[in-house]
Amino acid sequence: MSSLDERTTAEPAAPTGKPGRTWISYLAMVVLPVLAAFFLLRVGGGDGHAPAGHTGGAADPVAKLLFALPVIFLACRLLSAVARKLAQPAVIGEIFAGILLGPSFLGWVWPAAYHWIFPDFLASTINTLAQIGLVIFMFLVGYELDVELVRRRSKAAVLVSHVSVAIPFLSGVVLAFVLHPTLGDGVARLPFALFLAISMSITAFPVLARIITDRKMTKLPIAALALSCAAVDDITAWCLLALVVAIASATSMAATLVTVGLTIAFFAFMLFVVRPLLRRLFAPTEQGQKALPTTAVVSVLLAGLLLSALATNAIGIHPIFGAFLFGAVTPRGSLPIRQATDQMHALTVTLLLPLFFVYTGLRTKFDLIGTDPTLWLWCLLIVAVAMLGKWGGSLAAARLSGIGRRDAWSLGALMNCRGLTELAVLNIGLDLKVISPTMFAMLVVMTLVTTVATSPALSLIERYKRRPAEPLPAA
Repeated sequence: MSSLDERTTAEPAAPTGKPGRTWISYLAMVVLPVLAAFFLLRVGGGDGHAPAGHTGGAADPVAKLLFALPVIFLACRLLSAVARKLAQPAVIGEIFAGILLGPSFLGWVWPAAYHWIFPDFLASTINTLAQIGLVIFMFLVGYELDVELVRRRSKAAVLVSHVSVAIPFLSGVVLAFVLHPTLGDGVARLPFALFLAISMSITAFPVLARIITDRKMTKLPIAALALSCAAVDDITAWCLLALVVAIASATSMAATLVTVGLTIAFFAFMLFVVRPLLRRLFAPTEQGQKALPTTAVVSVLLAGLLLSALATNAIGIHPIFGAFLFGAVTPRGSLPIRQATDQMHALTVTLLLPLFFVYTGLRTKFDLIGTDPTLWLWCLLIVAVAMLGKWGGSLAAARLSGIGRRDAWSLGALMNCRGLTELAVLNIGLDLKVISPTMFAMLVVMTLVTTVATSPALSLIERYKRRPAEPLPAA
């Protein structure tokens, strides 16, 4: 007998029963027992009391978040595409996505849908994710910054950054004396004037970084100088804000001096302690092998940037500066670090960072100004003073530093971008009651106008000044 015959003989015979008998057996032995079990549980399985820990009508934040996130991402992607069609960076679309999803549009057009998609209890969760995304993104910006370019132009960076704070600060004080009788709303003139001066001095470091990234300017010398000036601007503004908070809260001026001193000490610690440690940690071994695998590098970088952000938050300035400084002192030229930052960039820009812009938009209300033409004229004056002071001051300082005309105009346009850093400062002022809700709304309008104007201004400068860019001064 052949092997084929042997295998055939060994195989069991196929069932010869009727097909209908199989279905009857399945119904009797599978379907009916399952139905009977559910019937018994439904009729007699409960004792009339809710299980321990059940809260009845309590909302599930995870379920709401899982629905809200796709809505946010879809709105951001659609409006980012529209922004690019209008020659705006994607970040502008993300800002307006938050506005359209917030109380100013969706909450006005369809209140029930707005409150169902974004209930009050969900705001803290979105804010937490948004702040983490912003901190990670600022680490990436600091890592991409060419520190050598900044060091070679340190004098220009110091002059431009300080002038771009001093002149807007003075213009804000003068403007406050004009506005206080009408829009002071019972607030003392000193804290009102100081806060308005600070709001004129802000440069939006995160939004500025996004604009530079979206326009592929990260490798240009003027971009490195703008980011350096913006960093100094915002650190100075946060220190001045601490002064205003101390005055408004009637606390000791010693707290402000402590904040400034701790900031300087933290900067020195990062430069002279953390930077050498990172170089040693990420240095290749003597055999030329990688010191750490990519997964370990990601963990180390995440831990370091979050701890740095925590330190600056404890000092009293924004956490983004700690993350940015940690990125600036992270060693360049390492393949594991580059691979790790690429992974972090993909997750942050796609998932976490849009939440920051949307969350801010959810808190913005444009109906605070109303339809009063006088209030809109005051708003126009605020916008004009803000742009002239910031752009004009930065332009003048850049030219005095020896920077070419085209780059000086571009630097002024970049420094005029205020963005969401300004909105964060404005919320602090509103909480301190040093500005009225109406004044808050006007300053929000000023923030959006100066932010939206940045990219078109850069395009116009490139179009009408197409001569080769003059080199920036070496010092």
